[in-house]
Amino acid sequence: MKVRLNVATNPLQTHRKFLAASGLLGVIAGIVCLALGWHVYSVRKSNAATRARAAAVRQEMVGLMGKRDELETFFKEERNARLNQRSTFLNSLINEESLNWTQMFMDLEKIMPTGVRLMNIEPAHDKGQVLVKLQIGAISDEAKLKFLRALESSPAFKEVRVEHDTKSEPQEGTGDLDHLHVQLTAVYVRS
Repeated sequence: MKVRLNVATNPLQTHRKFLAASGLLGVIAGIVCLALGWHVYSVRKSNAATRARAAAVRQEMVGLMGKRDELETFFKEERNARLNQRSTFLNSLINEESLNWTQMFMDLEKIMPTGVRLMNIEPAHDKGQVLVKLQIGAISDEAKLKFLRALESSPAFKEVRVEHDTKSEPQEGTGDLDHLHVQLTAVYVRS
């Protein structure tokens, strides 16, 4: 008679489920690794194109900076510096001639109240704008304030600043009846 005896201390176990799950996880990890590898490859390839464009831009910048240095040395020569000063002077004359005086006086006429007179006007071009220095005479504070309010609300003038304000006694015999003399600056926007 044969007796089957199991002398093992632990019962027999199969590892089939563990091996199947491990294999499946290995396959999934391999697929993820391939996807990440492909992503890294495509990013490096696109970065290579970007690096090549950046290098080309750097080379172009170096060339342009060299040309700029050459031009700066060319314009620093005495003969060319004089020519540059002359062209700057001529451009400033052209800019002064381009001011529409008639339109500016029409705009001032529209806003000039009774009791205020224009004594002096000096336009100057400053950074692409026409900066106008005005000197006015006014009979009273009320007339001066009316003029300043009208000037500030006018679409033709902006950035109005009073530079100097003095009171004086009218001089008889000269026709000067102004009690106030005001110097102000404004930017004329219709040029």
